[in-house]
Amino acid sequence: MCAQLLSTRPYKGTRDFYPADMALRNWFFGKIRRALELASFEEYNGPMLESLDIYIAKSGEEIANEQTYNFTDRGGRRLAVRPEMTPTVARLVAGRINDLNFPLKWFSIPNLYRYENPQRGRLREHWQVNVDIFGCDSYEADLEVISTAISLLKVFNADSSMFKVHINNRRFFNDVIAAIAGTDAEGSRKVSKVIDRKNKIPREVYEKDLKTLGLDEDKIAKIDALYSMSVTDAAALCPESKGAQELLDLFSALRELGLEEYCVFDFGIIRGLDYYTGTVFEVLDEAPENNRAMFGGGRYDNLVGLFVKNTNVSGVGFGFGDVTLENFLVTHNLIPDIYAEGVKVLVTKFDDVPYSEYTNIVSRLRAADIKSSVYIGSKKFGKQIDYAVKGNYSHVVIMGTSELEAGVLKIKDLRTREEHTVEADKLEAFFA
Repeated sequence: MCAQLLSTRPYKGTRDFYPADMALRNWFFGKIRRALELASFEEYNGPMLESLDIYIAKSGEEIANEQTYNFTDRGGRRLAVRPEMTPTVARLVAGRINDLNFPLKWFSIPNLYRYENPQRGRLREHWQVNVDIFGCDSYEADLEVISTAISLLKVFNADSSMFKVHINNRRFFNDVIAAIAGTDAEGSRKVSKVIDRKNKIPREVYEKDLKTLGLDEDKIAKIDALYSMSVTDAAALCPESKGAQELLDLFSALRELGLEEYCVFDFGIIRGLDYYTGTVFEVLDEAPENNRAMFGGGRYDNLVGLFVKNTNVSGVGFGFGDVTLENFLVTHNLIPDIYAEGVKVLVTKFDDVPYSEYTNIVSRLRAADIKSSVYIGSKKFGKQIDYAVKGNYSHVVIMGTSELEAGVLKIKDLRTREEHTVEADKLEAFFA
């Protein structure tokens, strides 16, 4: 009786990354990492496991329990596999708050786990780019974060026809809603929950939910008018609001940077998490077939206070996942043939040439920082060439007994099909 074979499929909502998949991920994360380092952001990381309490403190016990992979360890501690990075970075900042050089410009690219129903753009495991600035209270940090978000898409040759950054301000939102609805901070928060899901529910449900909170048709109409207003007109409705001035300063600075074409004011952008306190934004794909929010972020001025009493370190940042980024790049045909870039050499071999001659060639190529490998196996020459083509090698080096005796090498360019004969001691110079 045969034992049942194990499944070759990965766990639901996770992915296998074969070498070609890893090459793509390393390509786009490499470009992102270089762009962030160029902007003087420093990379950090943290553990996969965190105390469940930090997610409960941030999002509430129900959400923390339902959306995390959590367990109790042998010591009775409640732990969670990290579903996001913001609580971790807040803990790191709090842990060395007296030693750090503020303002901080930090980034990370961790893998995260969230227990949810897998769908397009959302999986249970994903990798996420997180970019944060701590210790700057002014709109300058908001500007830096938003301009950085734009630059990370532009590095892939994306332009303003492909995406837009939709920007709002939670302080301004709360002030305007309070003025229109005549409600307090808690009332504004409840209204924000309805507006945050406006595009995900039928219009009649949207209106019914607002009326349940005490808003009549006239008040709902006033809120609706805000969705199509410019930032200047909207800010004029509540000129005493600190959030209104922050919006005006931010959009003025974006214009001066030449980034206005990428940005729009959008009163409907709320970012449902309650910890956002100022600027909030979402980056939307403009393609009809992928018209969705790719990522977003905003200002959160009180998370570090979860760890250190009487401490308020301002923070602003964003995060976006590899799944939505890849969907965006594919949709707009922004992924080049990454295998057509650079040099990768296969040294073919013949049985009548000492194997050490081939390994010596590979050693020289690697010392010259050239990707290379000697063919491993016993296939004939034609099959070795087939292997090189399928393995995305750019060149093959050929040395039989006649080349060895003449002190030369043949080098075939697999992309152009050209073949060159070079002196053996000038191999490195050929690829320089």
